[in-house]
Amino acid sequence: MDKILEVKNLHIHFNAFAGQVKAIRGVNFHLNRGETLAIVGESGSGKSVTTKAITRILPENAVIDSGEIWYEGQNLLDMSDKEFTKIRGNDISLIFQDPLSALDPVMKIGKQITETLVIKQKMSYEQAKKRALELMDAVGIPEPQKRFNEYPFQFSGGMRQRIVIAIALACNPKLLICDEPTTALDVTIQSQILELIKKIQKEHNLSVIFITHDLGVVANMSDRVYVMYAGKIVEEGTVQDIFYEPRHPYTWSLLASMPNLDTNGDDKLMVIPGTPPNMLYPPKGDAFAARNRYAMKIDYLREPPMFKISDTHYAATWLLHPNAPKMEIPDYLQERIKQQLEEAKNYNG
Repeated sequence: MDKILEVKNLHIHFNAFAGQVKAIRGVNFHLNRGETLAIVGESGSGKSVTTKAITRILPENAVIDSGEIWYEGQNLLDMSDKEFTKIRGNDISLIFQDPLSALDPVMKIGKQITETLVIKQKMSYEQAKKRALELMDAVGIPEPQKRFNEYPFQFSGGMRQRIVIAIALACNPKLLICDEPTTALDVTIQSQILELIKKIQKEHNLSVIFITHDLGVVANMSDRVYVMYAGKIVEEGTVQDIFYEPRHPYTWSLLASMPNLDTNGDDKLMVIPGTPPNMLYPPKGDAFAARNRYAMKIDYLREPPMFKISDTHYAATWLLHPNAPKMEIPDYLQERIKQQLEEAKNYNG
């Protein structure tokens, strides 16, 4: 398939008072043209840092130690800031998770959309306003002519996120990065925003990277999935691979901790024991070993390579080594995951 983006052996650290925080430790992945890819994992796993490296909006204390980010035959990390400015916003756009902080609270909505078009597309104000109204209508803003002159505080959370999407789409990008775009919204509005992104992706043949910790969103949105832990990809595969044949213990735990559709406030969710490792001092072996009830001695000594399960499915766990004890997903986890998948299937119709 035609790759639009490929990240190769990316290493990033943050300079902190206590030392260097190894945030990204050799990440490799690719995105095909027109595909929706999900990157999942707990907070702090490195999901957002990876995408911020792609869009070059890392904080000042971040250092890219090594790696390559190829977009349509160009290594983005070799570009000057001036060269990359032509790509960010035009070819690659980003939707942030908090629409309130993504929008300027003292600038009218219309100006925030037209500003992008005037600067990036060199449109006249009249052309930009016409396009902005079209975008507002396309993302489902009622009475765009009237709301064009309103401020962000006059919009609901869901409507603000639609405006953020309109801004991201203003320059007809080829690659859209969605960084937890529904986190701050209630469940009903989340569903509407996800359906809107799916509709736009299909209409414009967009390539989409979806960053999330919500595996329910992944099942509904994605073609392929990368599971991240402690700055590394630990499992990759199609949605079918990850949901029906997960092979990494961390992926088992993520799936098992998903709430059921009928989960209420009194129910206890399954949790992953322990805490993620301190990335000031990354562990010597498998970073998940201390939280993995199936860990072996080698997990504490050597980092596992990526083992091939099929042409589409890979996982970095010593449990897949030919000499390892035969270990399938535990029955209680299998039953839990099966129940959730069935419920999700019924819920989605």
